[in-house]
Amino acid sequence: MTLGELIARRGPIKKIGVIGMGYVGIPAAALFADSLVFDQVYGFQRDSSSSGYKIAMLNRGECPLKGEEPGLEELLKRVVAEKKFECTPDFSKIAEVDAVTLSIQTPFLSKEDLLPDFSALQEGLHQVGKHMRPGTLVVLESTITPGTTTGMARAILETDSGLKAGIDFALAHAPERVMVGRLLRNIREHDRIVGGIDGPSTERATELYSPVLTFGKVIPMSATAAEVTKTAENTFRDLQIAAINELALYCEAMGINVYDVRTGIDSLKGEGITRALLWPGAGVGGHCLTKDTYHLERGVQVLGKERLDYPENEPSLYVLARHINDFMPKHMFRLTMDAMRRIGLSPRGAKIAILGWAFLSNSDDTRNTPSEPFRDLLLAQGCQVAVHDAYVCDYSGLQISADIETSVKDTDAVIIFAGHQQYRNLDPARIRRLSGREHPIIIDGRNMADPDLFIAQGFVYKGIGRGDKNGHEIVEG
Repeated sequence: MTLGELIARRGPIKKIGVIGMGYVGIPAAALFADSLVFDQVYGFQRDSSSSGYKIAMLNRGECPLKGEEPGLEELLKRVVAEKKFECTPDFSKIAEVDAVTLSIQTPFLSKEDLLPDFSALQEGLHQVGKHMRPGTLVVLESTITPGTTTGMARAILETDSGLKAGIDFALAHAPERVMVGRLLRNIREHDRIVGGIDGPSTERATELYSPVLTFGKVIPMSATAAEVTKTAENTFRDLQIAAINELALYCEAMGINVYDVRTGIDSLKGEGITRALLWPGAGVGGHCLTKDTYHLERGVQVLGKERLDYPENEPSLYVLARHINDFMPKHMFRLTMDAMRRIGLSPRGAKIAILGWAFLSNSDDTRNTPSEPFRDLLLAQGCQVAVHDAYVCDYSGLQISADIETSVKDTDAVIIFAGHQQYRNLDPARIRRLSGREHPIIIDGRNMADPDLFIAQGFVYKGIGRGDKNGHEIVEG
């Protein structure tokens, strides 16, 4: 019996399992459960000390994700009330489902040696392999090194199940394409890349995702092409950010405003002219952009090193971009130290307020936040550091305040690190009074503050890309 015949005998997809209750798995599970096409969705979550609390919350219809996620909590309440969604730590229920997706983080053990950490993903694959039945569709949604679906994932599933991919079960890669703050909208509206290991696998995965797409469409391709598509699109975004960050550094050095230059560049429109000008900033965080370049680099090293034609002894453009973006927190630190020198302030004992611990505006997502290496540099210089964030409540080893005034009181410097809406209309006169300093410092990493207003209040101002203002005269009294 062929895989297609086996799937046809099994019938349409009715029960779905989603492994990994995070930023990808929760909204995906909720949307599957909301579809009239599907009968039941299980969200699989380990009952661990760090994340087991999600099980009870989700089964009450409560969203464990902080920050603004329009429609998600309401959707969860509905599908739980309708008994179409259940979160469970019992992975044996995988035997009941027709399709199972894995949405598990895939960080790197060593970016220098291109060694990914697939331990969590492997654990999920072992659970699937131990429990799945013939005819099951397995889909990897995690961003992975090209070659992983047909290599490591296939091997684990076949060994643990005793079944053969492409004969006894379907296997595909359909990478997530979501951003925190718009999870439901992204899943519904973005085109879905679906890469099966063969035709029947691609068709079955298309059947799974089509019901939750409103404007988006399915784009079929091979599993490896899908892996490259996901890693490359994040790599290109990282490259675009690095390009504007480097331009910002150039503009600072030349004493001009990067935002003027950006507006000028963006003004040229016409046929054949395409640009994607992003915005400079204090650094790039998150789970994806900070490591997907290395997945792409590892993929070409594993799958195509002997055939790669590339300029001899030249570094990867993509890895260089990654290094530029990793440098931006260090540049924020240098701006802070320069501002301190302007007023003769020693770093040791200086009180610094970091505004924003999440890496993304109006979000609680702290994964690989650039605020952390910046804080570490300050602490190494003997600074006292307070952190404010309106969305982040807990972070291991760190006290975070939700009150801005408490955070900036008696501080020498205020550092805007995230683009949260709360930082857009800061009152420089009030911040100066709270600080109690004649010349407080403000370092703007997200172009949130009007430099002229702060300078007029006696602040020492420095901002990313603001070469026109970073050397301003200090206003006295």
